Parts: sequence; structure tokens; C-alpha cells
Amino acid sequence: MSYRTTPTDTDRMPPGVPWIIGNEAAERFSFYGMRTILVVFMVQYLHFMDGAGHKAMEEPVALDHFHTFASYVYFTPLLGAFLSDIFLGKYRTILWLSLVYCLGHAALACMGMHGNSGIWLASGLGLICLGAGGIKPCVSSNVGDQFGPANQHLLTRVYNWFYFSINLGSFVSTLLTPWLLEWYGPHLAFGVPGVLMAIATLLFWMGRHKFVHVPPGGGNFFSELGSREGLIALAKLIPLFFFFVPFWSLYDQTGSSWIIQAQKMNLHFLGIDWLGSQIQAVNPILVLGFIPLFTFIIYPAVGKVIRLTPLRKIGVGLFLISSSYALTMLVQSWIDAGRSPSIGWQFLSYILITAAEILVSVVGLEFAYTQAPRKLKSVIMSLFLFSSFAGNQFTAALNRFIQIPSAAKQQLEVELPKLESGWQQSTCKVTLPGYDGKPGTADDFVQTLEKGEPTKLELPGQQAFDNAARIIEDYARQHKGELPDIDINRKGLGSDLWGNPIRYEILASNKARIISDGPDRTPDTMWDLGVIIEVKAASALKASDASLLHPAEPWLLRRQKELGLQDEPSPELKFERASFSGGQTKLHGAAYFRFFMWLMLGTAIIFVPFAMLYRPRTYLQHQEDQTS
Repeated sequence: MSYRTTPTDTDRMPPGVPWIIGNEAAERFSFYGMRTILVVFMVQYLHFMDGAGHKAMEEPVALDHFHTFASYVYFTPLLGAFLSDIFLGKYRTILWLSLVYCLGHAALACMGMHGNSGIWLASGLGLICLGAGGIKPCVSSNVGDQFGPANQHLLTRVYNWFYFSINLGSFVSTLLTPWLLEWYGPHLAFGVPGVLMAIATLLFWMGRHKFVHVPPGGGNFFSELGSREGLIALAKLIPLFFFFVPFWSLYDQTGSSWIIQAQKMNLHFLGIDWLGSQIQAVNPILVLGFIPLFTFIIYPAVGKVIRLTPLRKIGVGLFLISSSYALTMLVQSWIDAGRSPSIGWQFLSYILITAAEILVSVVGLEFAYTQAPRKLKSVIMSLFLFSSFAGNQFTAALNRFIQIPSAAKQQLEVELPKLESGWQQSTCKVTLPGYDGKPGTADDFVQTLEKGEPTKLELPGQQAFDNAARIIEDYARQHKGELPDIDINRKGLGSDLWGNPIRYEILASNKARIISDGPDRTPDTMWDLGVIIEVKAASALKASDASLLHPAEPWLLRRQKELGLQDEPSPELKFERASFSGGQTKLHGAAYFRFFMWLMLGTAIIFVPFAMLYRPRTYLQHQEDQTS
């Protein structure tokens, strides 16, 4: 069956645009619905999927996994671009990889039903990386392929509507999937986005006779890639795309570190009790308002004063995202001091980062397309998306780098092979050599194992840490669960076995740690010793009145009861302690956000002279090239 291969000669919107935009709205619902709950799922839900006794994933590890996944979603566009431009064309590439995409969602929805949930999680995310990433450069460049000389003036408007559809889908899913996860569990929360992806694939197939199907370039692709024109375009655009790397490193943390921060804030705002991961819905709803605001008001108004080029818009956006992290850093400093600031402060940060997104991402998407030679459109778009891969890889690598290993955990791995058989089925205690490497000395650890899983860890000089923890807990009892502020360090909490002072640090409004530099007398190493203190009632998850919208109990509470892990509710405060050696991070609290703020500010400053020297050249389908 033959399809139209050239744009319709019309000055109106191409007939295929509504199908593309409808497909994009459903596809973005599926992707952002899954992405919105991913960090929360890994930290709070994953260890309950296969049964009791599994340890919860630590936050830095979850951040590492999230950004590794997010990065590969933007690496596979290279594969999709080559498949499209050389072999299959955009239509068939999008259609077949969309089916792979659907299988990925199905794998996530099946977690906990059979086999190891970790394997299902990895398989599902891998398939989504291949499907979602593979279609990205094809979908965005397929939009531009629908336009010819008579209606190319509508290109800016349709890219704005294209971005509008992205955010409409993500807004609905960002509100819905955290609610589904909270009340109905992971199967439905991951399954609904899978259904929407199937609908997106169906919509795309139904519009096949409306699209312009640009045929694959075959061997001509390589000749254009190696041509003088192609090499010049790559030499100009690749350095430009480097400036997008830190932007994506910061922006995509709205789905990771910003969610973790939100869960430590007062989530009652505008008369609504938000779920932490639902706060991301602020971004797409702001985009829906900001696109017409920028397009019809801000750009024309500023354009009367100065010539508002795409590169100038991008430069302003880079400075704006730096300011959003300055505000996020300030909020985190309040949390570090033991306060529980309103989530409204993060709303303000979202206003800044969304404005930056309009100026950098939306403008950059169109600019990348117009600057790409005709037969290299998908490849150039994939290189633009590759900047997101690099940005998320940087964030993942940083989170791996700042993780401090645990001395006790490393020593346990050495000692386990020496144990007699049967320890996996019983409860036993293992003495672990300490800093001096010699067993039977004062710096030894004692690790309790229950059915093969490490539980209680006894530190050398444990009594000193228990005494310090008791001071914190007594204060919390007297103040209705409120933790003391960090000024309590001035009164002194005692010293460890080596004479190091024991310090008090706040992790959240209900969680703190006491920590010392340990036997090596050096901060931020695996030999740091301490205790995590968490203030909680017997049940942190509360039942509510059942309604037509949800059952009486959250899914996680029901699951804990199934596994026999839920205590009877108690009105009295409870305190949980967990000893540790190492395991913290080198960049924590406000220092983490401060690092990224300075990274982005430096990038924005360097971008200014680069933009002044850049000379754009525009390529559109079936139109003479334009140089400005």
C-alpha cells in the first residue's frame, strides 16, 4: 500500500497533525504515569512485592536507578533514528517500537505475580527504554515532516501544541497514578499507563493514511552524513547540545530528588492533602498555561524591545533553572534545620523550572529540527535527546559517587563464607573485625542475622550512642514527637569510644541521626558510626473511610497485614533505632542542591559568548536553506 511522501500544498494545518498530537498525549500519559511513581515504588513498595523480610531500597540507590533508566530512555533514540532514517522510515519504526513499549508496561504490571519482582522491574524498564526512546526522535521529527513551504509558518505553533499534548497527558497521569499506587497498588498503577500506551499505538495506526511518510534514506543517509553540509551541521550542533546536558541533569530531578524533598514537607496546600509524587503535576499544568502566555504575550512584548532569537531564549532559560535550584536549596536548608516547610515553596520552584523548560526544551526542540539537514532530521533529533542521556548519566554517577560504603557490610561479606551451614534458616550473631582488622578487640561489630538477612547491628561503644539517642527521644516525648533543632549539639551528646564528639543531624521532620567520625577519626568515611532515630506511631499508614473512589485502607497497609508486618495501632509515640557504620552520602541535604545550582549557573555564563558566536542555518523539507 502506498502512502503520501510529500507534504500537502496548503497554508493550513496538515491533516495528520491531530492524529500525531492525540497519539503523543496518550503516549506521554503512559510514560509519565510510570515515571512519576517509580522512585516512590522502589523505596516504599518493591521490597513488599515478593514477601516479607526484604530490605527497603535506600534513597541514593533509588535515585541512581531512576536516573540510569531515565538516561537510557534518551540513549536509545540513536537506535530509533538509524532504524528510521536508513531502514524502516519513521512510520514503521514508531509502530513496531510502540509494541515493544507496551510489553514493557505489561512487565511492570506483572511484578509480584510470579517470579522475582526485581527481574520484572529490570525487564520492564529495559523494554520501555527501547520502545519509548526509540520512537522519540521519529515522533518529534515526524511533526516537522508534515509541513511544506506554504504552511511552514505554522511550525512554531504546532510544536507548541505538540508540547501542549505532552503536558496534558503527563498532567492527568501525574495526578492519577500516585493515587492508584496509594489505594490500589502497583499492579493497577503500572497497568493503567500500559493501557494508554496501547491506545496511543492504535491512534497512530488509525492515522496512517493522513501522514506524510518520508521514505528511509538508505545509502543516501551516509552520503549526506559525511557530506560537507552534514559535517558542518554536526560540528555546530554537537557543541550546542553540550549546554543541554546540565539542564536535563537538573530538570529530571523533579522526578527523583524533588519528590524525596516533597515527602519531607508539609503537604497540605491550597486546601488539598497532596501525595508527594503528585506535586509533579504542577509542572505540566503550568506548561499548559505558559505556552500560550509565552507565545502570544511574552515573546511579542519582549520582541518589541530586543530581537528574541532562539539562542537568547535558551540562554535566559539556563539562568532561570539555576534560580529554581537556589530556591530548592533554601527549602532544603529549612528541612535540615528540622522545620517542615509548606509544599507551596516547591510550587514556586516549579514556576521557575517550568519557565526554563519553555525557553530551553521547547525552543531547543524546534531549533534542533530546523538546524538539521533534511535527511539527518531524526539523527539530529536523537543527538538533541542524547543530551538528556548524558545529563541523567551524570546525575546517576554523582549519586553513586557520593554513596559511602558500610564497613560492617563489607566485613560481613568476608565473614559469611566462613560460617557453618544452616545459618540461612536460623538466628545467629556474627562478630565482625573492626578498623584494626583483628577479631576480639574493642572495635568489633556484632551483626545479628535472621534467616540469612542482617537485622540488628551492635556498634563498638554502642552504649554511648544509645545514651545520645535517649536524649533525642526524651525531647521528642516532651514535645509531642517534635525533634530538637540542631542547637542541641552545643550542649554536647557525649563522645564515642575514640573520643570523637557525637553529632546530631536532622534527616526529616520525624527522622534524625547521631553520628561520630569513628575509629579513623575522619568524617564521611565507611567507618563513621551512628544510629538513625525515627519517631513514629505503630502505624504510619492510616485507614480512612471507604468511598466510591477508594477502599478503606491504602494498598501498602493491606499488604503489610497480609505479610504479618503491621502492628496494632497505638496512640503513643514509638521510636525506632537502627545502628549503622558508613552508608551515608558525601553530599546530603542542602549541599546536594547547592552543587547543582552552581553547576547550572556556570553553564549559563559560558553559554552567553557561545550563543553570540553561533551562526544558525535553517533547513526545512522542500524549501531553500536560510542563513541568518
